[in-house]
Amino acid sequence: MKKNFQIWKRLGLIFKTLNLNWSKTHSMLPTPFRLSAHNYRIFFGTRNIKNQSSIGFFDFDFKNFKIKNKSKKKSFDVGELGSFDDNGVLPSSIIKHNKKTYLFYIGWRPGGSTRYSLIAGIAKMSNKGINFNRLQKYPILKLSNREPYSILTAPHVIKIENNKFYMWYVSCEKWLNKDLPLYNIKLATSKNLIDWNQTKKVCIKLKKNERAVARPFVLKENNIFKMWYSYEKLGETYKIGYAESKNGIKWKRLDDKIKFSGQIQRWEKDMTAYSAIITVNNKKFMLYNGNNYGKSGIGLAELINN
Repeated sequence: MKKNFQIWKRLGLIFKTLNLNWSKTHSMLPTPFRLSAHNYRIFFGTRNIKNQSSIGFFDFDFKNFKIKNKSKKKSFDVGELGSFDDNGVLPSSIIKHNKKTYLFYIGWRPGGSTRYSLIAGIAKMSNKGINFNRLQKYPILKLSNREPYSILTAPHVIKIENNKFYMWYVSCEKWLNKDLPLYNIKLATSKNLIDWNQTKKVCIKLKKNERAVARPFVLKENNIFKMWYSYEKLGETYKIGYAESKNGIKWKRLDDKIKFSGQIQRWEKDMTAYSAIITVNNKKFMLYNGNNYGKSGIGLAELINN
């Protein structure tokens, strides 16, 4: 596997929160959907004045580097009272299969003895993402003796071959206290996108003094699986990491091989997180969030040594 440095050139903040009734703060977890060769619909999670999350989008033209459209209404809203996603939904991964497009999302609820629960769900796209409809009202990942904590979240799904899918997701190992969970990235497999086998295999392990590895985003290129994710040491904030794998199961972390160039702006000086990678005209771009989990908006970087 190649171990050359990835140099990502910062291009700045390309999107700020909409400032609508349902979108007052944050544009979290940028999740791209290709509309055409140069145009992508970028979904994100945004919060209202009550701190409840829903999903909106903006369309970005990568040829002219400008926003072409912004959602005026929510594309996806919280679930029914008492359900796993009744207090917030966030986008995580989009995949096409059998001429249909699916959104894997994060359902959020405030906790009781712990701070929160985060569980993955699935919805079907209509109108190119202007709307999504739930396929089921219950989560797609399940609690078990091996995974007993209600953090099974941030799924990223790709097709390995016909009717074989891999999902990398965030899984809680334990809570240090009511506000501080430890979590890593595990693997699940499926034949139909609905029923998932949680293999219990840890793909990205925590290093010494790390608290979390989060939001995996995976591409398969030249028979190599490539994963970008966020990692956080205890007492610090998220940074963007990188790993490679020959089979999607056993991974080698290469965090020291990913670098950023260009001026660090105020909105990203304390945190970089939640990266998503797209390729346009053989150029790679990274969408990502900055300080306070994307409170300021969404930034863009370009890979300059591909």
